Amino acid sequence: MEQDQAFLEFVVKGLVDNPESVEIVRTVDEMGVLLLLTVHPDDMGKIIGKAGNTAKSIRTLLRVVGMKTDARVNLKIEEPEGGRGPSHSREEEPQAEAAPVEEAAPESAAASAIDDVLGDLKI
Repeated sequence: MEQDQAFLEFVVKGLVDNPESVEIVRTVDEMGVLLLLTVHPDDMGKIIGKAGNTAKSIRTLLRVVGMKTDARVNLKIEEPEGGRGPSHSREEEPQAEAAPVEEAAPESAAASAIDDVLGDLKI
């Protein structure tokens, strides 16, 4: 098992409630190393984290591990069957009674910075 795959397995199994369901497939191509992570559907939230921060941190650490071997390491987290895919919209979720919104605020620098980070994640 390669160093990057072993590191990912160690970190992920430490975070999840169902470590026996963790599967990692490692492929190498001209773009670098791709680690495909599959976890139990109940553990997806633990891996993604609030606003994707846990997944972003894991990806950052994997890049550092890859630098030791001069490899570009990328992580793809598999969406479980019936999970929230790109076609899922917020209107499908039950919503509580919300106060009326007056006017939308113009896009702030923080919002554009978040968009830049999400673009870097290549999700």
